[in-house]
Amino acid sequence: MRNFRNYYQILGVDRNASLAEIKRAYRQLARRYHPDLNPGDKTAEERFKLISEAYQVLSDSQKRAEYNRFGQYWQQKGFQGEPPPRTPSEFDYGRFLDFQDFIDQLLQRFTRRSEPRPEAWDAPGDIEARLNLTLQQAYKGGRQRLTLGTRTLEVNLPPGMVTGQRIRLRKQGENGGDLYLNIHVSPDAQLRLEGDDIYCTLPITPSEAVLGTQVQVPTLDGPVKMVIPPRVQNHQRLRLPGRGYLREDHTRGDQIVELLIQVPTEPTPQELHLYEQLRQIERFNPRSQPTPISS
Repeated sequence: MRNFRNYYQILGVDRNASLAEIKRAYRQLARRYHPDLNPGDKTAEERFKLISEAYQVLSDSQKRAEYNRFGQYWQQKGFQGEPPPRTPSEFDYGRFLDFQDFIDQLLQRFTRRSEPRPEAWDAPGDIEARLNLTLQQAYKGGRQRLTLGTRTLEVNLPPGMVTGQRIRLRKQGENGGDLYLNIHVSPDAQLRLEGDDIYCTLPITPSEAVLGTQVQVPTLDGPVKMVIPPRVQNHQRLRLPGRGYLREDHTRGDQIVELLIQVPTEPTPQELHLYEQLRQIERFNPRSQPTPISS
């Protein structure tokens, strides 16, 4: 037997894990190994493919049941020509050439291979298409217009989609087959998704850092007002509760705002004069204590 893959081990979940636990593990791993976050890293790319394949099987109750039952026999001779012992009600795993052949059919991969295919592969043609979405589109879901060749479809997408997610549209493939949309969420210029939280960087002035202020922060729901308390530090993080990404239980994560104190590159003469006055009277000395080496 070749190419057996333990999907539970790949996702790091127990065999009895709930669907919510499987989805949570997939989201965390997919964001860690996504090719967009690991450019040029072939190892991460292959890991991402395995994670996506594991999720496609374990998130589908029927496919998961077949995979679980198959696991009883993967080391036996049944997939090398001799069917394993089975009761009449069991699925006929002996029809597959090997484990890879079983997985290909389970995931409905209709790519041509040199080995002969079972008759089931002449069934209606399932097709796949990549759907590129902005972070806001993936978060909100809703109706999207798709163009496939000469056809135009309108689909209603669920909210809270993530890269690697696969959406099935029944009977929208070829000859009555299904259409599978592979979701790809494009990186956002201002917001970054990590787990269930949204991260952003907010530039502030030195005076705003010392005195505090109220500013507008970009979020998935549009700009919102946030209070910057006095005497914040560079790279200090503030939290906007409930402004993160949509979770499986329909709650939301948080938005983490990292403050970036920036100095003016072209201060006016008056500003320079005031900074000079401040330097003459300020008592604060950031070099009075040893600065720890950042890791």
